[in-house]
Amino acid sequence: MNVRVKQAAAVTVLGIAALTATGPAEAATSRCATADLAVSLGEPTQLEEATGQYEVPLTFENVSPRACGLHGVPDVDLVGPADPNGPVYHLPRVADGEPGTEVPPGSTATATVTVLSRTSGSTGSQGSPAWTPSKLVTVPPGQTEALSVDWPSGLPVLRQDAATRPGSWVSGIVAGPA
Repeated sequence: MNVRVKQAAAVTVLGIAALTATGPAEAATSRCATADLAVSLGEPTQLEEATGQYEVPLTFENVSPRACGLHGVPDVDLVGPADPNGPVYHLPRVADGEPGTEVPPGSTATATVTVLSRTSGSTGSQGSPAWTPSKLVTVPPGQTEALSVDWPSGLPVLRQDAATRPGSWVSGIVAGPA
């Protein structure tokens, strides 16, 4: 056997050992399915360092009888009235959450929705006027089914659908309330 074949065999054995060692620990808490969760929005808080920008906690509660895991960034769409960009504003995702969050039954994990509200003199993509969503639709990480919740009626959003660095986004999930 030549040296390269021996090295490749050793790497393969080490890789299999590593997968075996980490596999059961990761499988101990399976991902939360959409049916395991209820969703709610917290009170919007204006950011002091950014005029017109607000953070809104997006809280996922485990309503199932078992612990499950939430990790990653949920998909978030703001849905509202007609707009030059359409009735749905898909928010960019920022992967800055915890690598894995176990959520016991009755407990919560939270992502943060940051939105830029319309300020005097601002206009959104394609001339979008003041636009206030009616609801937030979210798909938990690793799932395909959505949950929805009413959007705070007094919080308009500046549409920046075409921006490369928009002032609205959703952050990754962290343990507990925001």
